[in-house]
Amino acid sequence: MSSVVDKFLRYISYDTESMDDAAQLPSTEKQFVLANVLAEELKAMGASEVKVSSQCYVTAVIPSNTEKSVPALGLISHMDTSPAFSGCGVKPQIVKDYDGNPICLNEELGLTLDPAEFPELTDYIGKDLITTDGTTLLGADDKTGVAEIMTAAQYLLTHPEVKHGKICIGFTPDEEVGRGTDGFDVEGFGADVAYTVDGGALGELEYENFNAAGAKVHIHGKSIHTGSSKGTMKNAILIGMEFQSMLPVFENPMYTEGYEGFYHLNHMNGDVENTELEYIIRDHDSRKFAQKKHQFIRTADFLNMKYGIGTVEVDLKDSYYNMKEKIEPHMYLIDLAEEAMRELDIQPKVCPIRGGTDGARLSYMGLPCPNLCTGGHNFHGKYEYVCIQSMEKIVQLLISIAVKFEAR
Repeated sequence: MSSVVDKFLRYISYDTESMDDAAQLPSTEKQFVLANVLAEELKAMGASEVKVSSQCYVTAVIPSNTEKSVPALGLISHMDTSPAFSGCGVKPQIVKDYDGNPICLNEELGLTLDPAEFPELTDYIGKDLITTDGTTLLGADDKTGVAEIMTAAQYLLTHPEVKHGKICIGFTPDEEVGRGTDGFDVEGFGADVAYTVDGGALGELEYENFNAAGAKVHIHGKSIHTGSSKGTMKNAILIGMEFQSMLPVFENPMYTEGYEGFYHLNHMNGDVENTELEYIIRDHDSRKFAQKKHQFIRTADFLNMKYGIGTVEVDLKDSYYNMKEKIEPHMYLIDLAEEAMRELDIQPKVCPIRGGTDGARLSYMGLPCPNLCTGGHNFHGKYEYVCIQSMEKIVQLLISIAVKFEAR
């Protein structure tokens, strides 16, 4: 078993699920368990300045071994897994020499990973895959990135003949709940530029992401006995449904791709008296992003005119912004990564992120930080999988990028 696979399988055995709307950072104390494991491994490898902060940030340094003046390079991944699906008790399955047929994830549950539904599987015929057993997510987002960085770090620390500048390693908590950089000390981290290793299929290279906002819609109804409610009842559930129906039908993640933005109803809960809807709003284009937020507020205003002021209250907050404008002055980061990929026979796929990474917020905090692939697919659910050969290639990619920084 290769070193990166061994590390990945160990890391996914730790439940690091983060939690929405928690007051504390990290949102779950169990993230510290993996954080401390990683810190001990880094110390054993010979890394310097290894720390676990009080807010669960793991940082370490691989010292420069060159006399050249080289920008300090950061490599960052997140430790937490999504609260969208359980990450407790992960039972990975290794599929050797995949033959292109449906993969049985769980016979008892009748679950298969089928190329008819997930056609990108056919790209991995003859390769080795790691899948779930259909009862949890896998944790490839982002423990693949963690394992790849750790494996690359181990290689560089044990091969002093490979010249490189200072490399700063960072592992963050709570990325999946949008708080991965809330306690990140950019100045203390010590990097001049960085990459997050938090993408998808081999070759993905990203420096554009969504502008993002989150919104809660609180609807105040009026519950009256159904036998005498004519003209007086105000059903908050139905008003919530009306609110959703007034948003553009095709600006929905089910119907969008590429640069197309959306409104996503993520949660709805309530009764006749009080109902709450939770949304995320996304668009790459800042102008369209502003228009979407304006449309959202106008929808609430219309329903308040219809049902009475105060019926619909909206709490809308921006989450992060498109990092493109912060990366464009540092496009050598993209050029260098593309060059390293081609030399490793990896076809670069420069594409927009239909989501966000810690790198988006870090870029606005003064640390330019595009995103590299990890080799995983179908994140946040039971159909998640990763290709072993992709993980091994990405370890080589990280080493190559470090070497190229020294050679610039």
